[in-house]
Amino acid sequence: MTLSKALVPSNSIATRAAMVLGGTALLAAASQISVPMFPVPMTLQTLAVLAIGMTFGARMGVATVAAWLLEGAAGLPVFANGGATAAFFGPTVGFLFGFLAMVAIVGFAADRGVKSVVGLAIAGLIASAALYVPGLAVPAIAFGKTMPELLSGWMQPFLIGDAVKAVLAALIVSGGWSFLAKR
Repeated sequence: MTLSKALVPSNSIATRAAMVLGGTALLAAASQISVPMFPVPMTLQTLAVLAIGMTFGARMGVATVAAWLLEGAAGLPVFANGGATAAFFGPTVGFLFGFLAMVAIVGFAADRGVKSVVGLAIAGLIASAALYVPGLAVPAIAFGKTMPELLSGWMQPFLIGDAVKAVLAALIVSGGWSFLAKR
């Protein structure tokens, strides 16, 4: 059982749709909290994606991130710095689609009953590492970036922040479980 099912046991389509829309709103808001860096900004997107997956599970988490991507494709300013459709034609598109894998990995752990801070943090770290596969593949293939460029500019500056966000997401969600247990 995931945290969202424990908190909101209804399986109605309306309830689940409202949760997905709430998740996309959270993700859109987190996308706007940005530290300008080159070539990609550091945002709270990864924290939101991890928390959504850890809370909703794989299926609802993927549906939420997919809906957020569709909102951006439709022109809504839901990506970093108010970005929308143009983000699908830039060097960060691999990270956008990598969020689907990220949420699926942590969601899979949540679906399997992982609730502890340590277990969720490990799942978050694995998911964060997986994000770099498509995230770095696009600039390498489409924009000719070399491995040293990718590692020094596209990955290394973000590793500590990604680890901190994985632990924060784990603390938030395991704290939700603790709160629920005390009710």
